[in-house]
Amino acid sequence: MKIKSYFSSTVTGAIAMARHELGPEAMLVTSRPAPPEARHLGEYEVVFALTPEAASAPPAPPESQRAAPSATTDRFSLEVAELKQQLDSMRRALTKSAFAPAKWLGHSPALAEAYSMLTANEVTPQLATEVVQAAAARSGAGTGETHGLDPKCYAAVAEEMQSRIKIEAALGIGEALPRITALVGPPGAGKTTTLVKLAVNYGLAARRPVLMLSTDTYRIGAADQLRSYAAILGVGFQLLETVSGLAQAIEENRGKELILIDTAGLALADLDSSAGLARLLTARTDIDRQLVLSSSMKSADLTRVIDAYEIFRPRRLLFTKLDETVSLGPIFNEAVRTRRPLSFFAAGQRIPEDLETASHRRLIETILGGRFPEALSAA
Repeated sequence: MKIKSYFSSTVTGAIAMARHELGPEAMLVTSRPAPPEARHLGEYEVVFALTPEAASAPPAPPESQRAAPSATTDRFSLEVAELKQQLDSMRRALTKSAFAPAKWLGHSPALAEAYSMLTANEVTPQLATEVVQAAAARSGAGTGETHGLDPKCYAAVAEEMQSRIKIEAALGIGEALPRITALVGPPGAGKTTTLVKLAVNYGLAARRPVLMLSTDTYRIGAADQLRSYAAILGVGFQLLETVSGLAQAIEENRGKELILIDTAGLALADLDSSAGLARLLTARTDIDRQLVLSSSMKSADLTRVIDAYEIFRPRRLLFTKLDETVSLGPIFNEAVRTRRPLSFFAAGQRIPEDLETASHRRLIETILGGRFPEALSAA
């Protein structure tokens, strides 16, 4: 059996290279992010296996050159057929061991490739199993022997992924004014820049009176940065050094339509110092708390940070730095795990351009590496 690796910037690109060179008979064994020493060849590696007869069989001779069947030819054909049966059994065993969790993978290359794409983009194996299994049960997709992620299987997996995450691209709670949103999150996540983008796109662009408040007295220059932005934009700004000062500022500015609150980014070990702020924000029913997170964080670190910031009881998750990663699987993992809606995506430092509403399309297309089904887009 011939085993060969292919590298590309996407899983689907690597699979296409393998299919082109080895043909449709080649079997996908596994896919994964490329190891550091091979990263220059591509971001992802796929491993394919090719049976001996498929790899070495010469092209069929012209009809005029074909010899009449003989006993030797018949015996050889039987031996080849028996070898093929053995290799098919080996293929099913390899598929089960490579994508281990489920009986349903054994006879379905389409489902195996769907699972492979999900896990290659850092969707957890357990969640990937649940998604693909539910997609197959819902539509019967991937039950045949078709190689590759066919449109029916792709649509079923995309539909299942969409059903598991919520999108709420909004600021504030309900329709009541003022709309008050506090951005919380770890240092370096991009809260201040994101707050300014929100102020421009959902305040100034809509001709809403905006007020920017900051409680960040920890980071040197943080207040000055936000004050400068406020002066350029022509909106109000206040720096509050105490929790009671923040509460008073909110009450005094209820004539504003949009109030955005920037908070200090604290290391997990220092979160206890923000307990008073957390109590204020969670006690009020008119403050929307959004947890700002970097999409470039490692999956385990992302989970740890989200759990630590539970003291703020965030209503929505806002992800930044989408331009710094090729894998959005961790976002999907956390949206499903926490059952919290996604609000906005930020992908760069430009103000206000690099901000977009979160969408199923952006997330699913990036993870599956294909076009988002129009039927789901309409839904």
